[in-house]
Order: sequence, then C-alpha cells, then structure tokens
Amino acid sequence: MSHYSSDMQWIDIGANLTHESFATDRDGVIERARSHGVVQIIVTGASIDSSTAALALARRHPGMLFATAGVHPHHAESLRREHLPQLAECLSQPLVVAAGECGLDYFRNFSPPDSQRRAFEWQLRLAADSRKPVFLHQRNAHQDFVAILREHRTSLVGGVAHCFTGGERELDDYLQLDLSIGITGWINDERRGNHLLELVPRIPAQRLLLETDAPYLLPRDLEPKPKSRRNEPMFLPHIGAVVARARGESLEACAAHTSAHARSLFGLPSSD
Repeated sequence: MSHYSSDMQWIDIGANLTHESFATDRDGVIERARSHGVVQIIVTGASIDSSTAALALARRHPGMLFATAGVHPHHAESLRREHLPQLAECLSQPLVVAAGECGLDYFRNFSPPDSQRRAFEWQLRLAADSRKPVFLHQRNAHQDFVAILREHRTSLVGGVAHCFTGGERELDDYLQLDLSIGITGWINDERRGNHLLELVPRIPAQRLLLETDAPYLLPRDLEPKPKSRRNEPMFLPHIGAVVARARGESLEACAAHTSAHARSLFGLPSSD
C-alpha cells in the first residue's frame, strides 16, 4: 500500500459496514481507513433494517460516517406501501445523505421484476420528496432502469450509478441523465474490468466517484491480499491509483476532484 499521503483525502461513497463480516473489528476497520487517508465513508443501507443500522453506526462516528436509506431490488418484494413512512423518516435524518440502494436487478431476480419496478418508483419519489440524491443499483435491467429514471429525473436532485461495471452505451445513458458514476475495485480486475480502463477517462471529473463496496469486490491486484479476502475502505486509494493512471492524472488530482464531488453531491461537511 503505497498510495497514501497525508496531503490527500479520499471519500468512500459506498461501503457495507453493517455487514456481519465487520462485526468483530468494525472500529478497527474504520481506524485503518482513516490511517490510509479515507476521511469519510457512506454506509450503504439495503433494507429498512440495514438502513436503520447504517444510521446508528453513522451517529457513533460523527463527521466521518454517513448513511444511505433504501431497499435493494433483491429485497423489493418485502417492501410494502405501509413501510414507506418509516423509510421517509429515515431519509429525513441529516446523517442520511442519499436514498437507496435502490434500482433493478434482473440478473438474480430475487424479487419479481414487477415488485422491483414498484419499489424503485416508490423510492425515487421518496428521494425527490427528501431532496436527497439517489444511490442506484442496476444489473441486467438497463432498458427498464433508464426508462423509469427518465420519468423521474427532473424531480431528483441527483444520483449515482453505484458500482458501475457497464459498457459504453450504459455510461452514455447515465451521463445523459446527469448521473454520477461510482467506480469500484472492479476496475482492478484484469479478467472483468479492463473495459473500464478505457471508459473512465470519458467520465467528467465532476461526475466521478470512488467506492469500495466493502466487504465485496476486493481489488484483484492487491498484494499482499488479506487472509480474510474481505475488502475494506482502507483499500480505496489503491482503487484510486488505477483510476488516476487510466485517466492520465495525478493521484492527488484524482483524490481532490472525487472527494470534492462526493461532498457536493451528498452534502458532506469538510473533514478536519
């Protein structure tokens, strides 16, 4: 790990820190992130329970941790109209900075597509009402996903295509929708992510965000790899180094503009 400098500040816009794999050393994970220049982390909510847990965790680490509140498409079938006031209440909290993770996932279809579309539209309305950006998930559902977003886009204050792994067409559609693009350690995987090396230079600096999606998506090129094979926010600068090289910019510039955009989109305070 040679990508840390005290002059750089990084922001991880998506980490699943409420995941059970962090249960025994969560505070250590947060401190390791801080020691590697990751000064702020947005903790992803994927269900009402995990959103509530993400908010509780953010409250224990003011200034560094923030949360999203939403229901992942995998859990869409369990979301009922009577749950929406609880979700809206969560979104009203200052430390909750985005609505989601929400969207469509036809790859696994853990929830039926019609349930996914209904839950997605509900959450886009909540995002509009809360005046908070939306944290978006899409897999194998691009056409429906974009069609629904186009219907709601004018009422949304912004959004990010979380964990972008798509191709040129998907990127163009998202940029035309004025969405931000979240890049993870997928770009570090020479088997699956090489196409992203060609696409990230096309993302405007004011639209590019970085995330680990920890504990998932451990960068494949990381050496030495942790014995647990668990991804952590401390590895965000390692991802940033690959992104910076692909864009032909310095590591310092990459850290500066991705962090500035994260603060702008999510309304994060300046870090001490």
